[in-house]
Amino acid sequence: MRILLLEDDDDLAEVVALGLRNESYAVDRAGTRAEAEELLVTTDYDVACLDLGLPDGDGLELLRRFGADPVLRRPRRTLVLTARDAVTDRVAGLDAGADDYLVKPFHFAELVARIRALGRRAGETGATLRVGDLGLDLARHRAWRGEADLRLTAREFSLLRYFMHHPGEVLPAEELLEHVWDVNADPFTTSVRVILSRLRRKLGDPPLIDTVTGVGYRLRARP
Repeated sequence: MRILLLEDDDDLAEVVALGLRNESYAVDRAGTRAEAEELLVTTDYDVACLDLGLPDGDGLELLRRFGADPVLRRPRRTLVLTARDAVTDRVAGLDAGADDYLVKPFHFAELVARIRALGRRAGETGATLRVGDLGLDLARHRAWRGEADLRLTAREFSLLRYFMHHPGEVLPAEELLEHVWDVNADPFTTSVRVILSRLRRKLGDPPLIDTVTGVGYRLRARP
């Protein structure tokens, strides 16, 4: 999944972003409401984690705009991440459109579990994905084919997860960049091809990912 992290505390944002990337998520950081709005104009996010107390406004106002402003791309799911812990604050956040609400300070493991839960609500079928003899355990960050475990990097894991969400579909390189890489990715880079080549080698034979010339890539949907 691609995640927008709106947090004005640089130290906290750096730690959370690094942890989420180690969990194979693509993360774009914003420190102000204006920066978040710029990203939301051009990028589709699976989950947005929003702080409320921002230097240039209230995160609740941004949350309310998701359903009213056609310029902004509404994230599939939204998690409020804030120090405001009163019941009235929680109610206000959920009533404004948040799908979940987590109070600071928090345990990182709980944040990741909540993001996984939001992913399931947005269309994932559970903590384990299966396509043919391929398996992916999202909670334990484990991948396997048949009886063999696959030693994947965070990026390879994320790429395989996206393919397994779309078995049999032809996925253009641009779509893979949009959902697996973050905002720092160069749209003209060969990184998709390089990571995909490494992933194919690790998946072994017979090959599972086909190249559809001039269109994109496809994970074979085996019964």
